[in-house]
Amino acid sequence: MSRRIEIYDTTLRDGTQAEEFNLSLEDKIRVALKLDELGIDYIEGGWPGSNPKDARFFKEIRDYQLKHARIAAFGSTHHPRKEAHLDENLKALLEAKTPVVTIFGKSWTIHVKEALKTTLERNLEIIESSVKFLRPHVEKLFYDAEHFFDGFKEDPDYAVETLRRAWGAGADCLVLCDTNGGTLPHELVEIIREVKKRLGQEISFGIHAHNDSDCAVANSLFAILEGATQVQGTMNGVGERCGNANLCSIIPNLVLKMGVECEAGKNLPRLTEVSRFIFELANLPHPRNLPYVGRSAFAHKGGVHVSAILRHPRTYEHIEPELVGNTRRVLVSDLSGRSNIVYKARQFGLELSQEDPVVGKIVEEVKKREAEGYEFEAAEASLELLMYRLLGEPKQYFELLGYRVLDMKPTKEGPLLVEATVMVRVPPGVGEVEHTAAVGNGPVNALDHAIRKALERFYPQLKEMKLEDYKVRVLPGTPGTGARVRVLITSRDGDGQWGTVGVSHDILEASCQALIESYTYKLFRDRQRKEA
Repeated sequence: MSRRIEIYDTTLRDGTQAEEFNLSLEDKIRVALKLDELGIDYIEGGWPGSNPKDARFFKEIRDYQLKHARIAAFGSTHHPRKEAHLDENLKALLEAKTPVVTIFGKSWTIHVKEALKTTLERNLEIIESSVKFLRPHVEKLFYDAEHFFDGFKEDPDYAVETLRRAWGAGADCLVLCDTNGGTLPHELVEIIREVKKRLGQEISFGIHAHNDSDCAVANSLFAILEGATQVQGTMNGVGERCGNANLCSIIPNLVLKMGVECEAGKNLPRLTEVSRFIFELANLPHPRNLPYVGRSAFAHKGGVHVSAILRHPRTYEHIEPELVGNTRRVLVSDLSGRSNIVYKARQFGLELSQEDPVVGKIVEEVKKREAEGYEFEAAEASLELLMYRLLGEPKQYFELLGYRVLDMKPTKEGPLLVEATVMVRVPPGVGEVEHTAAVGNGPVNALDHAIRKALERFYPQLKEMKLEDYKVRVLPGTPGTGARVRVLITSRDGDGQWGTVGVSHDILEASCQALIESYTYKLFRDRQRKEA
């Protein structure tokens, strides 16, 4: 199947209707520029007639010279009680001054009667006059047939007639929308084939699928197999309710598996970067299990799997992760065998063979610690330190002799004041004892401040690092407040981030373990760089 498909991204409009997914005006500009770099053909910037932010976006984006993408403004057909040339919504679309305009109209009789509160014939007139009014003023005009598949199931003759009116009035592409996301692939194929019979093979049509039945990507691919020339969706599948068709899955499926060409396919190694960039701007965690671009997409945990991919990655990977800008990851857990350890050791700069006795020791220690509640998948810095310790490295840089945390509330109205006092010896055993105190926002923050204060005189490079994330998980076992807890800490400096772990019945002790591991890893890594 060798043909070209246009990719239409609606992250900035349809995507922002998702819960908790919000972008400022500046964010929207940055996302648009990133999508342009990826090679997206059309970027739907918003609905200029609905809110001031979208109107400002269209004004500001004109100051940027896009390399490939064309900006589209989105809106509805005109109001039933107005004519096209007097409708504020259509005027706002033209005032956006975009080369592309996309308008949606009603395909489903229930929406015409109940939402628009008009007659079926009047709706056809509205579609036709809206398209005719816009046609002379834009380079490209797309017509989104809202709720098309549901409308076709209820009244196929009417649903097809709405398309006929839009096409006859000058629409460049008829986009069939599964707005409620309930259509299954076999239904979609049957309906598209019937539409093509009725309207003729010369029509240009696209697909806009929602994911309420978890079929948005499949429906989009089947529509393309049936002749769609445009596919609409969002990055990472964000969108209202269960989301939209995920372009991060659609694009690599088209390019790598279906032989379909698109401009974004030329930049496929940037796909993971763009996917994560957008979630970072929205201040949301990037879902690990996203196909192609998620951190877990090429993660291997079982020992049998890892042993096989060491021989040949294709045994447990459907594509090479580098094709979409992702990386292979081998996880270490109580399911690990020697293959996992050897692979991870190689990533840490250690050349070990599966026959090396130390590998057996590492496997045994990992399984023992995981039984106690440790988890190394998100704490690879702790795993690296464990491996080096069993090999006689790294050295201990300091010794925590003791700590105390005191919560104080001076008055009923006053803020809680938390003070931590620590004693450390640098270097361990024979060195100087430093006794310091510090306050913080909560006990862990106070402990972090106090330990750093004690250590920075000896190791000033610790000022470069900061704690980025802190998570506590109550572990199964002892019920109630006597349960063990696992603390995961993510730290960062100018060169990258790392994760460490601590486990204890005492949340402060678990936090202290993870903190100490984090400082130790920073010092150990800096020393390695100097010696390299």
